[in-house]
Amino acid sequence: MRVTIEQRTLRFRRPLQTSYGALAQREIFELAIEGADGVPGRGEAAPLEPYDGVSDDRARAALEAYRPILEDGEALAGGELLDACRAADDLPQALAAVDMALWDRAGRRAGKPVAALLTDSVLGEVLVNATIGAEDRAGAAASAEAARRAGFRCVKLKVGIGDDAGRVAAVRAALGPAPELRLDANGAWTVDEAVRTIDALAAAGLELVEEPVHGLGPLRDVRERVTVRIAMDETTDVPGALASGAADAVCLKLARCGGISGLLACASLVRASGAEPYVASTFDGPLGIAAALHAAAALRIQAACGLATLDLFTDVEHTLAVRDGTIAVPRGPGLL
Repeated sequence: MRVTIEQRTLRFRRPLQTSYGALAQREIFELAIEGADGVPGRGEAAPLEPYDGVSDDRARAALEAYRPILEDGEALAGGELLDACRAADDLPQALAAVDMALWDRAGRRAGKPVAALLTDSVLGEVLVNATIGAEDRAGAAASAEAARRAGFRCVKLKVGIGDDAGRVAAVRAALGPAPELRLDANGAWTVDEAVRTIDALAAAGLELVEEPVHGLGPLRDVRERVTVRIAMDETTDVPGALASGAADAVCLKLARCGGISGLLACASLVRASGAEPYVASTFDGPLGIAAALHAAAALRIQAACGLATLDLFTDVEHTLAVRDGTIAVPRGPGLL
């Protein structure tokens, strides 16, 4: 197969403040494959070192290790190709690009959207949340008002930076009582800090709090001591986390799961534990968001997914527009 790898810089419209620092831009790697039949497939690797510890150089090295395997893999089935790449370098963020490209190529060959290859019963659109960075009260309120006017039914606010009570109150006042409000602390708190803060903020009407602390034991402790639902995010990297039942909900991301195939398997483990899965991005590009939409639609996920992130960038053209708090699943062959 013919293989190309291109690096692309995505720049945020304004720096996004999180508990692990401000993000001004991020790098992604677009992988394209094309078989002798002329049918292409595209995928995307989206490492985010401050979040997952995977550097851009590490991701590129893994993709380059896959190149000769893909080039010589015309006769192999998709699963065999993915296994061969995994044996060469087991890096989920890079394997996600291969997995996406193989699903994209399969959809194009079949003349069907990827979601239709995954199941016969797919959602036509996926509910998504707006994301508000750790801005001051006025900025957070203005972003919440804009989200409400745009029809979002769920808003996620980054917390763990400071003035959380003031910012949460400002956001809830701007949203009104109806939209769901979820918080994301990115593990910024200790157990006691998390319990104290969540108890203080619960009156604002919280759908859930995502990753208030890191670790299975701490998450269990917080969950047992508060009335608000607790979601797991970064802690999913801990062995056994997905089936642990340590949280009420689990945030799954394509890059961390190794692509669509891995995300579907992860969602099965989460559901078997009694927790609710939902899907979010690591500020991916259009291919990553499209792949996540196909996966969420095939899984028929009902919770709002964190996939309305493309408009955070200044230089990304896409057709995955948010309408009334949802994004329509692409209906063309392949991913997009």
